[in-house]
Amino acid sequence: MDAAPRKKREETEVHMRSVRLLMALAFLFPSVCATQQVAASAASLRFREDGTFRIVQFADVHWSWGFGKDWQSLRLMGAVLDIERPDLVVYTGDNITGRAPLAYRALRQLTAPCAERGIPWAAVFGNHDDEGYAGRQRQMELMRMLPHCLASAGPPDVDGVSNYVLVVGASQAPDSPAALLYFIDSLGYMEYQGERKYNYIQPSQIAWYKNESGRFLERNVGRPLPAIAFFHIPLPEYRLAWESANVVGVKQEEVADSPVNSGLFAAFKEMGDVMAAFVGHDHVNDYIGEVDGIYLGYGRGTGYGTYGKEGFPRGARVIEIIEGRRQIRTWLRLEGGVQEIQIP
Repeated sequence: MDAAPRKKREETEVHMRSVRLLMALAFLFPSVCATQQVAASAASLRFREDGTFRIVQFADVHWSWGFGKDWQSLRLMGAVLDIERPDLVVYTGDNITGRAPLAYRALRQLTAPCAERGIPWAAVFGNHDDEGYAGRQRQMELMRMLPHCLASAGPPDVDGVSNYVLVVGASQAPDSPAALLYFIDSLGYMEYQGERKYNYIQPSQIAWYKNESGRFLERNVGRPLPAIAFFHIPLPEYRLAWESANVVGVKQEEVADSPVNSGLFAAFKEMGDVMAAFVGHDHVNDYIGEVDGIYLGYGRGTGYGTYGKEGFPRGARVIEIIEGRRQIRTWLRLEGGVQEIQIP
């Protein structure tokens, strides 16, 4: 056999092995093999000229392998965004599952509808996100590499990963804070009286929230800015919300809260800025009720790759903040892109 063709063939095989290795590394170690994306600027959030700020909440997407049920979730998220055209998307935990083999690929696919449409997005973690190979801190590092991400880990001396606040600027003066969005890591599991139970938001997180709230209160000359909080696991007060005289929506499973009341709701009342909080976790609850002047609401289960109920279509919650008022409007956008449930 002629030496020249054999040498060329060997060089080609070496080149192809190198290409395959680099492709594999790009999936496994994206921070090494890809140029790091710059996270979107939180300063880009501002009220529209009509005085509204619209948020779409995707709850419990449970993205896994990236095909089958995940593609149903993808189509639904894209349809919702095309109809609602939000200013911000919020993923309220259990965004991916422990079955997701490659966290970076899963997160990139999960947030692709936002990337394709240029929509800023934020996220908190749920109890299932870090049951795979990538922990919370690593996933946050990966999120920060993705286009239009506004999420951040938060202070290192505060429990959890995903404790941060975003500011929404005024429509006519974007550098002037007009509303706040708090994101809090409701953690995962704990041992309680010898059993595995859902964890609770820790004292360090509540202290962080109160400190942030107080800082903005002082900056705003003693007037609390209207605020909304997002986390994954509902508070015990969600039971009171269901029992309240002012409740809309359905409850098809028990509130899966922690056995320990963290005191976060009491902190909301004390600081006077949070007017509503939204969670996920319970996939077939979607109600919103009022407790002591604060609305406590569920998102709508979004992901097809997890449990649901027949006759309870997947969808998303839409939240609209009204500039200059302690007022929100909210509704559900359900699968098919046409069914809407208004909630006054």
